[in-house]
Amino acid sequence: MHSSLAVTTEGLPFGLAAIKFWTRKKFKGTTALKRKINPTRVPIEQKESIRWLENLRQSTELLAAPARCVHIGDRESDIYELFCLAEEVGTHFLVRTCVDRLAGDGNHTIADEMDEVTFKGLHRIKFKDDKGDPDEALLEIRFRKLRILPPIGKQKKYPALTLTVIHAQERGRPKRRKKIEWKLLTDLPVQSRKDAIEKIEWYGLRWKIEVFHKILKSGCKAEESKLRTAERLVNLIAVFCIVSWRVFWMTMLNRSSPNALPQTALTDPEIRLLDHLVKDRDGNRSRRSTLSHYVVKIARLGGYLARANDPPPGNTVIWRGLSRLTDIELGAAIEAKIMGN
Repeated sequence: MHSSLAVTTEGLPFGLAAIKFWTRKKFKGTTALKRKINPTRVPIEQKESIRWLENLRQSTELLAAPARCVHIGDRESDIYELFCLAEEVGTHFLVRTCVDRLAGDGNHTIADEMDEVTFKGLHRIKFKDDKGDPDEALLEIRFRKLRILPPIGKQKKYPALTLTVIHAQERGRPKRRKKIEWKLLTDLPVQSRKDAIEKIEWYGLRWKIEVFHKILKSGCKAEESKLRTAERLVNLIAVFCIVSWRVFWMTMLNRSSPNALPQTALTDPEIRLLDHLVKDRDGNRSRRSTLSHYVVKIARLGGYLARANDPPPGNTVIWRGLSRLTDIELGAAIEAKIMGN
């Protein structure tokens, strides 16, 4: 499954904008096959990479505002045909590159051009390492607008494009992890350090799709399904995608708009059940009519302790709490139907 998640610049997930399911005719030996052929000479229509183009087109048509969309992808999406398609449909892209493409007059590459660029400023970022421990890094930022050429085998089919390259490289050598080095390519204008930092932060939002997939796999346990036909599996995963989005959306909405009305994310029966199941701790009555108040109640059903210094509840405890609440709501509905009350 290849999915495209729509998020705001604040990181609030709106849902899936595109999705594609496919299967392979051959599972073993595909890596060895790549050593015998030049992938750049194979038409994009014959490669699995076509999914990137299909999702870009599908999400652009769904959102109906191509000029307002920026399609963000990791190094797998470093596909020249994708850049051309984005220009064709009038949308934008920001991808992390893995290919040192030909640039300028074709006698040198992007790396050659960027070696001549002095860094335009510094930017400090905070993040969590592979073990989940907080860390930070100081990035040197360079950017330059370049004429980028298509692969040699496709230069008759695709035109050269004028794009902006952004390099963000960590200053110094970290001891316990790999050095951060992002090489980004975009059709968006970058004229200042502020513009470059904005694009770097946007690329950081790409991790949201990984969080969505984690909820889908660890919460819904999509990979543990025992269904034996593709059609049934696709239908099940489609439902799981909606559930996973709701958990993720509720988690992020609680952080971005904690004072929103609880009806923004919850039904009236869910609110009544939460009031009955989870007793209020907060003495502030005004907080009881907010979304945050009820999201914490859901999290408490999932094991969240809700102590004064605890961070906002995360996806895991909200998943557990929402799953338990759904079971209780179903039981209450059945009891009301049987007993007539």
